[in-house]
Order: sequence, then C-alpha cells, then structure tokens
Amino acid sequence: MSSGQGSDPHLLGLLRAIRLRQSAPDAAAAGAADTAAALSEIAKVKAAEEGTPPVSKSGLPGRPEFRSGDGSAVVSPGAEAVAADDQESPSSGRVGGVGRTGASPQGSAQPPRTPSGPESPRGAGSELLWRGGQGAVLGRSGLGGHSHGPDRAGASAAYGVPRDRVNPITGVNPSGPVGPVPAVPGVAAPRPIGPTGTEFPSVTPAEYAAHFAQRTARRHLPSDGMNPGDTMALRDTQRLLSTSLTFAGGADEVAGRLWHALLQAQPALLASLPGTPDSQRDQLARALTWLVHRLDDPPAVVAGCGQLGAALAECGLQWNQLQLVGAALAEATRAGMAPGVWRQDFDQAWRWTWQHVYEWLVHGGTLVAYQPTVWDAEVISHELRRPDLAVVRLRPFLPMPWRPGQYARVEVADVPGIWRPYSLAGAPALDDVVELHVRAKTVTGVSGTLVHGTRVGDRIRISRAEGEMRLPAEPGRGVLMIAGDTGVAPMKALLAHLAAVQDPRPAVLFWGVRNLGELYDIDALIALSRQAPRATVVPVVSEGDPGPYPFGLVTDAVAAYGEWSRHEVYLAGPPLMLAATSMALRQLGVSPSRIHHDAPE
Repeated sequence: MSSGQGSDPHLLGLLRAIRLRQSAPDAAAAGAADTAAALSEIAKVKAAEEGTPPVSKSGLPGRPEFRSGDGSAVVSPGAEAVAADDQESPSSGRVGGVGRTGASPQGSAQPPRTPSGPESPRGAGSELLWRGGQGAVLGRSGLGGHSHGPDRAGASAAYGVPRDRVNPITGVNPSGPVGPVPAVPGVAAPRPIGPTGTEFPSVTPAEYAAHFAQRTARRHLPSDGMNPGDTMALRDTQRLLSTSLTFAGGADEVAGRLWHALLQAQPALLASLPGTPDSQRDQLARALTWLVHRLDDPPAVVAGCGQLGAALAECGLQWNQLQLVGAALAEATRAGMAPGVWRQDFDQAWRWTWQHVYEWLVHGGTLVAYQPTVWDAEVISHELRRPDLAVVRLRPFLPMPWRPGQYARVEVADVPGIWRPYSLAGAPALDDVVELHVRAKTVTGVSGTLVHGTRVGDRIRISRAEGEMRLPAEPGRGVLMIAGDTGVAPMKALLAHLAAVQDPRPAVLFWGVRNLGELYDIDALIALSRQAPRATVVPVVSEGDPGPYPFGLVTDAVAAYGEWSRHEVYLAGPPLMLAATSMALRQLGVSPSRIHHDAPE
C-alpha cells in the first residue's frame, strides 16, 4: 500500500532532516542520517510496488543505488564501510551512526571515509545509505533511534533528548555522558555558516554550560527584581527631589506656585478637577510628598500613578493638558530658591521623574475603558446620630468627580466583595469630602459595619458615581425636593450646591419623618438653606409631637404648600414612599418627565 507524496511520512522526514541540516551545523551528522533513512525507505516502498527488492552495485540486498544528475548509477564510496559495519552485532539499531561511542574494538576511533574520484555524487543526499539494522527507528528531530545492545548512548535521543546537549541552567546532560559522534561515512564535514571568522566556536558541553550559567544565574536582587545599580540611581534622584523641595520652601509652597502656573497656562485642566483652589493645592502638595517618599519603590509608584491616571480620566482630563506639567513643576521649584542655589541636576531630576510619571498616568487612564475605577478613601469623621444611624465623612486620596444628587457603591474591608449603594452628601464645589448617611439594616453587613464598626482612619473603597439626578439646566425653573429618612442625603448635596454657587432659583426641601428624633441633620440643613439665596427646608412629622413643624403625611404638606407644575421635582427615600409620592405629584398636575429619582435597589 502506498500513499501520495503530499502525505508521505518518509518524505516529511527527509524535509525535516534537510531543514535541520541547514539550521544547525552541529546536527549535520544526525540530519544526514535521517536523510539516508528517508531516502532508503522511499526506495524500499518503490521497490515493493514494483515487486523487486532494491539491489545496489555493492551487491548488498536492501541497499538502494542512487543515480547522479545524468542518470548513471552511483554507488556510495562508503558502501564498503557500511558492509563492514553490518558485520557487527545485529542488535545494534543505529541511525546513520548516531548513538555510537565512536570507538573501535581496539579502542581507537575510526576516521570517516570521504568520497573522492570521478564517481563522487553531485548532491550530499546521493552519498547517504540506510545504516540501521532491522527494527531500527527514525529518531525525532534528526536524532538516533533505540539502542537494543549494550551501547545505550542513543536511547535518550530516540525520545527527543538531544545528545551532547547540556542544560544551560543546570549544566547537566539529560542523556548522560557520551562520546563524540563520528562523522557519517561518505558525508563531507559540514560547512561553516557565514564568511570566514564568523563560524560558531567549537566548545565542549562543559564550556557551553559554563558560558550560559554565567549569564543566566540569578543574582541576589531586591524583591522587585531591580538591578542594584538602578536602585542606587533612583535613590540619587529621590535625594535630589527631596533636597530641592526643602530648598524651595517645602511641598506646600511648591504646590501653590505650581497651581498658579497651571492656572495661567492650562486653566481648563484645573477646571476639570473637583474641589476648590485650596483643596486642589492641598492635593498637589500631598501628591508631591507621596511621590518623593515613594520614588525608591517603583512598583508602588507605578500602581499609584496608574490609579491617579484612571481618576483623572474619570474627571475628563485630556492628556495633552499634562505635557507642560513637568516644566512647570521644575520652574515652581526653582522659583522658591535663593539665587545660585538651583542646579542643573535638580532640573534634570524633576523632568526625568515627570516623564515617567506622565507615561504611567496615561497608561492608567487607558484602563478606564476596560475595568471599573475605584477610589480609596479615608474616614475623617464618624458621628453616631441615632442608635442605628451614622454620618460618615470620607476623603478620597485621589480626585473623585461627582455631581450633587448622585450615589456611589461602597465596600468595607470587613465585608470584601459586597458593594452597597449610598447617596453622596456634601459639596464637591467646596471641598473633596464625601458624606454618607447610613442606617444599619444588619449587624455584620456593610451598613452595620459602617455604623458600628468603622472608626476615624479606616479605609473604605468607593466606586464611580452614578445617577441622573441633577439640577435643571434652565436657571429660572424652581426645584422641589422631597425626602424620607436617609434620603435627605442627596437633597443636602443639591442644597449645598445652591448655596455654594449662590443660585437664585427658588428651592424647597420637604423632609418627612415619623418623629422629631429622626431629624438627625436638621441643623445642618437649615444652615445651608440660610446660605442659599432662595432655599427653604420644611420638616414634616407624621407621629407624636411635631413641635414647630407641620404634622401629617409629607404628600399632604406638599399639596398644601403651593403649585408645583413648573418645578423640577427630586425624590429620595424608601421604595414605598417613592411610589406614593410620584402618584400624588401626578395628581397635582406635575408631568412625569419632571419627576426624578434613582431606581430603588
């Protein structure tokens, strides 16, 4: 049975051997053996198809003759050596001599026989004969076959373990100590690759292993894998930055000068960041201090800059706005020094540092499209207003953009992986503080941990702000806010914004509670309403003594207060309260498109 040339395994073995010979001169002998094996097997297949065994002019059955380019038969000059080798033990199955120890019975190596004379073949392949005995196999990647006799040097080669190949790391030859591989009779020595002087050096396996071990041995490096020379360079740069900050008056003064320089050169950059000028300068000073103190810890700096880049991208910052920050930072430092103190290495240190920081910022900003942005925040205030309710104030370490009326999801360390939504109170136009109003619904959950298990200095993680509640774009349209329980938190943020920007539009906040004890933040709300030009706060108590405030349902108080069809209405509170209030407002003539609230969860 024969197969086509496109799928002939012997032809594939021949092509593999030719490629091996071309790519690895030290494997030429093994490749020649595979070539001989493949050619011999092809001849055997053809002879089997014709019904006649291949006979060469040497008179040895089973040994094919090869023809030169003019069609004349050519007998390998090494046929005599092959016939002599066949007188050895029939149990030695070798391919092209691969796996031999190379020693004669007297212990002397037999030199290879080279072709000469007019009958020398035109191609190397016409010199090769199948030298294996019956049962010999073709090795992998031009390697020898199994050795069934006492000489087992080629056994590992049959399984793909290269002979005379030493592991460059361990210096161990997996196939064991073996002698040199003799040249295949009738095959010329391999030609060197490249012109004279570019040949591969002839080295022993031990020299090869020592050469690679010197370059691959692991040195005693720091935990981050940095070269000690790089560590010293970073510390030198860190020392230059710290010294220049000290000479320039400290991080606070440098940050102030940098802020003013950016205000003149890139006002849109500062406008895209949350907070007031004072809070922005404070953040710049903290960032400079952190960078100088952490510069000798590259993994921390890269991670921190990546987080900052993500936060700046969330703020809508354009990366071309940061290109001049490095020069502005160096100039802000130089301007605070006495004449003659500024040095060139100070300037180079700041510019080099900012070049790398800029790259890490941009990299972190590109990740926003692939992963959610999370802010780490520190608890700066925790007030237990009721046995089951607390007001928690947080300061994110990085700029966090959010609009009044939005909410964010919060994760605490004691309950990892669980995120709960909370409305954000505070005034992003005034500072960088985020305020949460939390009522404990469980003992060990996120709400219970925030109320009973959180202290000043704890870390809390906050997700990107969400929600579509925002003040109307029309400046003359009034604002009606109706809140229940802790739903007053987003209304407090809207009221604080009206007071911060001195918005002249009319705004009324109705806060419905069951008793006077639930008015846990009434004093702060009344203070904000007094700061805003036309804002009013109306608490509504439904049970017990109402004190100076209206009594009854909050929807009744809203209906009795006035006409709201031309107002934008914002609702926040329990789900039942949202449904009942929305229905009552529609009955009062308020269009559903004017009623805004977040979907309850």
